[in-house]
Amino acid sequence: MRVELKHISKTFGPVRANQDISLTFEEGRIYAILGENGAGKSTLMKIMSGYQSADSGEIVVDGQVLTFDAPTDAIAHGIGMLYQDPLDFPPFTVLENYVAGRSGGFFPDMDAAREEFMALLTRFDFDPDPDAYVDALTIGERQQLEILRLLSLNVRVLILDEPTTGISAEQKTTLFNTLKSLARDEAMTIILVSHKLEDVIELCDEAYVLRRGRYIGQQSIPCPISALVEMMFGKVVERQERPPVEVGDPTLVVERLCISSRRLTVEDVTLEVHAGEVIGLAGLDGSGQGEFVRSCAGLIKPEGGRILVDGRPMIGLTYHQYSHAGVAFLPAGRIEEGLIGEMTLTEHFALTLPSRAPWVNWRRARNTAQTRIDQFNVKGRPASPVRTLSGGNQQRFALSLLPQNLRLLLLEHPTRGLDVESANYIWEQLLERRREGTAIVFISAELDEIVAYSDRILVFFGGRVTLVDDPADMTAGRLGELIGGRL
Repeated sequence: MRVELKHISKTFGPVRANQDISLTFEEGRIYAILGENGAGKSTLMKIMSGYQSADSGEIVVDGQVLTFDAPTDAIAHGIGMLYQDPLDFPPFTVLENYVAGRSGGFFPDMDAAREEFMALLTRFDFDPDPDAYVDALTIGERQQLEILRLLSLNVRVLILDEPTTGISAEQKTTLFNTLKSLARDEAMTIILVSHKLEDVIELCDEAYVLRRGRYIGQQSIPCPISALVEMMFGKVVERQERPPVEVGDPTLVVERLCISSRRLTVEDVTLEVHAGEVIGLAGLDGSGQGEFVRSCAGLIKPEGGRILVDGRPMIGLTYHQYSHAGVAFLPAGRIEEGLIGEMTLTEHFALTLPSRAPWVNWRRARNTAQTRIDQFNVKGRPASPVRTLSGGNQQRFALSLLPQNLRLLLLEHPTRGLDVESANYIWEQLLERRREGTAIVFISAELDEIVAYSDRILVFFGGRVTLVDDPADMTAGRLGELIGGRL
C-alpha cells in the first residue's frame, strides 16, 4: 500500500504546525519521522491517521484521494496509529479491548476472538493475558495489545509514536523484531515517530526530517547519528555535562518506608538525600518508584515509616503543606496532572503568583508569562493555551512555574518524549537548581539518562530496593540487569 501526503498544512492559531509538507511512504519499508519538539511530527501523523484534519493538502492511498474525518475512517482504509499512551479501555479485559472497534455488533464471537488472539500472541511472542484487565498491564503490554488489535482490523500502514518510552529492553527487542517482520514478510509500511536516534538507526530504512513545521530532507539509514542531529537542529548538540557539586546536609530523610500499589508492596525503604544531590530512580514500570516519589511529595500516604524534610516529619501533612516546606513535584502527565490544557500561559501564572488582593493582577501575570517565556525559551505566547504547545515546550513551561527557592524537587520522566536539544535544556535547568542546593529525585525509563545525571541510584525490583552508592562505573547495560532482577 502506497501513501502520499501532498502539500499538507495545519495551523493552530498563530502556530504553523505543518507547512506545505509532501512525503511518500512505500510498502515494505520502515520510516522515521524526526524533528525537534514542536517541529510538527505528531501533528502530521495525526492528520495521516484521521485524528486531526488538515487545513489544506491531500492524502492519497494507492492513487485514490481520501478524506478522513476520524481515526475509524483511516483504519477502514488500512492506516492505524499506536499513540504514546495507547487508546484502550482500562476497566475492560485484554480480550474485550482486542475486539473493540470491529464489526459484528454488540455480541462478537468471543471464543473465535480468543483463539485468534492466542495465535497472534504465539506468533509475535507477546505477553498480554487475554483475561487480565488492561489497568494491570505494563506500558509495553498495552502497546502489544494495541498492535494486535490494529492488525486484526487489517491495518497495512502502522504509525508508532515514541513506542519505546517506558518499556523494558526485552519488550523493545520483541517490538522491533515484530515490526521488521511485518515490513519484510507482509509488506506493511511502518512509520516511527521518535526522539531516540539509536532506535531509528537500529530499526529504520530511511528518515524524513521536519524543522519548524517544514520538511527539511531525507536521510537513508544506516548513517551516523550526528548526520541526523545536524539535519534536525542545524548543528551538533552535545549532552549537558554534570559538574561536581559538594552536597550539603540531608534535605530528605526516608526511614523504613512501606508503600503499596495494586501490584506489589515495597517495604523498608531507607534513604537520605542531601542538598545539591541528584538521585535517580530506576525500575520497570510498576515497580514502586512512582509511589515512592508521590509519597515524598505528600500525594500518597505510605503504609508505614517516616518522611522528613529538613528534619520536619511530613507524613500526614497536606500537599499544600509540603509545598510550603519547599517540596515541588512535576508529574509525567504534563496535561493530565501538571498543567491545564485549555488555560493560557498567562492564566497559569495568575494562579501561581502570590497576591493579597481579592482580584487578579492580569498585567503582572501577563508580564511574568512573557518574562518566563523568554527565559525558558518556550515557543508560545502569553495568550497561547497550553495544549497548543509541543511536549518539550510544555515541560519548559512547567519548569518555569516552579518557585525559585526549592528544597526538594521530585520529577517523573522529566525528558520523556523530548528531542536531544530539549532534553539537554531541561537538564541544564535542573543542574542549575542542583548548584543552588536543591535536592533532586527523578524517575526515568532512559537508563542512559539515569547513569549520566545521578549521584546515586535507587533500583526498584520485585518489592525491594537496591542503592547504588557510586555509579561512576555503572553502565546502562548493567543498570538494565539490576532492574531486571540480576543483582
